[in-house]
Amino acid sequence: MTGPAVVVHRDGGLLAAVTAARLITALVDAQAARGTASLVLTGGRTGAAVLEQVRASPARDAVDWSRVDLYWGDERFLPSGHPDRNETQSRAALLDHVPVDPARVHAVEPSDGRFGDDPDAAAAAYAEVLAAGGEAAGGVPAFDVLLLGVGEEGHVASIFPDSPAVHEGARTVVAVRDCPKPPPTRVSLTLPAIRRAREVWLMTTGEAKADAVAAALAGASPTDLPAAGATGSDRTLWLLDAAAAGKLPS
Repeated sequence: MTGPAVVVHRDGGLLAAVTAARLITALVDAQAARGTASLVLTGGRTGAAVLEQVRASPARDAVDWSRVDLYWGDERFLPSGHPDRNETQSRAALLDHVPVDPARVHAVEPSDGRFGDDPDAAAAAYAEVLAAGGEAAGGVPAFDVLLLGVGEEGHVASIFPDSPAVHEGARTVVAVRDCPKPPPTRVSLTLPAIRRAREVWLMTTGEAKADAVAAALAGASPTDLPAAGATGSDRTLWLLDAAAAGKLPS
């Protein structure tokens, strides 16, 4: 793998539209090469905007949605259908509008699901889901594309700076408690799981993210800035608007 690539767009709307086109092409190419494709979704405004742009694209039907395995990089541990769950937002933005195979939509158990209010059990169950789809050692599929947002302090998924999750080196999925952003309890892939993806796309917008973006691309420690440790096995792509890229070298 070469170093990360950086693409800067004028604003967040253009970023979402171009990323949607890029994502459709990546899924079509993966299906042409391997018959199926696998995609890890993210929450947040940019993640939802990208899926909405995919939904609106005339090219969306070039993807055989029945042959896409869908996962989430993290989930807010809330009841099923809660509007703050990443799954709920992804379904509203795209998944309820394309012919996905329900058996290929791999959601994290909610807080009112099989394990009740036990995020550790939900995390362990999701690790088993990943292991069932894994093609090689590591217990995680070699995802074709893994989407991530980036927080102002450099968090990705629900991996926050100097948290137990960022220090996790063995497990692929962990429960996260006492998050500095609400809700406090979540389930998240770990950095070792994220790094199994062929391509990791980090998407972020706004001037408030500029310091974290610049530090991550300058080689910050993943412990201090988890986004710096989110890399793909084949490619790492940073997709930014002009404001988020404002502190990068020319």
